[in-house]
Amino acid sequence: MKAIMVMFDSLNRHMLAPYGCDWTHTPNFQRLAQHTVVFDRNYICSMPCMPARRDLHTGRPGFLHRGWGPLEPFDDSMPAILKDNGVHSHLVTDHYHYFECGGANYHTQYATWEFVRGQEGDPWKGRPDLDLSKPGPDSAGQWGRQDVVNRLYMPDEARHYQTRTFDRGLEFLDDNHSTDDWFLQIESFDPHEPFFAAERFRDLFPDDYTGALSDWPPYGDLEENSCAHMIDHWRNAYASLLAQCDASLGRVLDKMDALDLWSDTMLIVNTDHGFLLGEHNHTAKNVMPLWQELANTPLFVWDPRVGRRGERSDCLTSTIDWAPTILDYFGRQPTPDMLGRSLRPCLEDNSPVRDYAIFGYHGHYVNVTDGRFVYMRPAATDNNSPLRTYTLSPFNMNVPYELEQLRSMSGPQTFAATKDVEVLCYEAGAGAAGVMNRFGTLLYDVVADPQQQNPIDDEEQEQRLLSAMVEMMTEMDAPPEQYERLGIELQPR
Repeated sequence: MKAIMVMFDSLNRHMLAPYGCDWTHTPNFQRLAQHTVVFDRNYICSMPCMPARRDLHTGRPGFLHRGWGPLEPFDDSMPAILKDNGVHSHLVTDHYHYFECGGANYHTQYATWEFVRGQEGDPWKGRPDLDLSKPGPDSAGQWGRQDVVNRLYMPDEARHYQTRTFDRGLEFLDDNHSTDDWFLQIESFDPHEPFFAAERFRDLFPDDYTGALSDWPPYGDLEENSCAHMIDHWRNAYASLLAQCDASLGRVLDKMDALDLWSDTMLIVNTDHGFLLGEHNHTAKNVMPLWQELANTPLFVWDPRVGRRGERSDCLTSTIDWAPTILDYFGRQPTPDMLGRSLRPCLEDNSPVRDYAIFGYHGHYVNVTDGRFVYMRPAATDNNSPLRTYTLSPFNMNVPYELEQLRSMSGPQTFAATKDVEVLCYEAGAGAAGVMNRFGTLLYDVVADPQQQNPIDDEEQEQRLLSAMVEMMTEMDAPPEQYERLGIELQPR
């Protein structure tokens, strides 16, 4: 058996033709839909980038215990389990957060891996000689400057990081298509911002913008950032990069055709989360509620054992289901700590595997959905406390914890998934309290109101979803203070 996962970052479901979009250029996603089962109710779990990838490896929600960081020493890892059981796992990626201290041990779980340099603020090429102050990028700071430098070394499509990433993935297929027992993960950071697309894709979406380089939207409220006038340009820039992603996907589909991989190779195409481009008067992610554009994500699966293609599934699914699905495909059982479920029943006859899905950021809203209703519960207090982080790997995105954080850490404490290993904790601070106080508790019927324009007041539905939230938090072995933070009087069983 063989399996390929093509993972994009920040891939918007509502901008893909198979999900009803009629103005972007995504013919290969439409072609993909004809080869796969298309899932309509797939949801994220932990946010953002590396927390989502921890869920992908472990099949378990992590956001109530910790935010961004490496895999913990006690974590189970799907690619490592495959590697240890005779299935060669290979990662090809340009996602440079894997190679910062806050993500530095994910790639080592694979049997082999390749890294393509140059994405976003990847500290790749050194050019201190260049004066980039005027004209400069619209994204301030070292990331923005580094991005401008990196682009100097990718003057054409062939040298673009996305092209090189897919080149290496296709090379793996050419070299190994006649070999059995491997898992290939081709992971593109695109269409994550900045929306740096090759010229032929930019030409598909021209506009009249003539200002300085601006393909990296700020995070937050359009009015607060005074950038509502930029939305059309940013949507065009995103659509251009999405078209390039579509072309790269097409190369994978062409290779599967040429090598007859459809007969014995699973294909999963997915993403970690979406991205706001003016919806709800916001751009980007992280600093606002996890509306559908961010949380309800595209998922396409081809399973050669089942053979269903060109069909849709309304099964409720989650990021944490991907690891058990891949392990099941290779005849391996999920570990006891994995709370995700194999999607094989959904693929066989659309039998559901879960009634509810939980998702969120550490220290943010906790959200639950049954696929129709989405319930978003914020902190009950203005200071978002108590909120603690539990870890044995004290690193943030690209820096270690500060000395004061380390000095303040206390413990020990164990949880179900730590396998009797004692972890440390520290008081995490206010987090997203301002965001939550602004929007309050939210309940939506996303069937009647798919764009979530009108929150509803339905005590019966809220209590039902709250009970499901508590049940899932109990299953996750959530820290006790999370119930207090959320103002949940109903205690776990």
